[in-house]
Amino acid sequence: MTAALPRDLAELGAALERAAERDLAAERQHATPARRSRRATVLIAAAAIAVPAAAVGASQLLSNDDVARSLPAGTFSLIGTQPTCTTVTAGVEYRCTLARVPSTDGGPAPGEWMGTVEPTVDATKHVNGGCRSLRADGTEWACYIGEKAVQEKIIARGFLGESAPAPGRG
Repeated sequence: MTAALPRDLAELGAALERAAERDLAAERQHATPARRSRRATVLIAAAAIAVPAAAVGASQLLSNDDVARSLPAGTFSLIGTQPTCTTVTAGVEYRCTLARVPSTDGGPAPGEWMGTVEPTVDATKHVNGGCRSLRADGTEWACYIGEKAVQEKIIARGFLGESAPAPGRG
């Protein structure tokens, strides 16, 4: 898969794989070759449908508005900036524009936002990704959700999914 999955979906996929492997192992011990083949085909088909469907469902649940709310939820300086976001890659990458420049309270000085990285926080108050400022005034951001934010070196792998009860400062 090319898109990063939220932690719970990745765990679901891994659990499905483990269950299928256990079923296949048990079936090998007690079934005829024809029955083994049919059972394996059914399990593989079920996993092939379930895991991508869960990933598509997760990406559709993350709206542009969800991403826009996640910026000020992650960074104090972005509170009141009224972000709007557009999808680049569903569930993974977004471009966000702020209606107002960020506050300097806890953030870079005016005109020094270019390249600044900030975490994003979902509605459950957990770090779900991060954004990088594309302009010195801090009004345009490239945002990435999940593992892609780690790959883009915006947040550390261990920070993804961490509790963030309040927006960060500085």
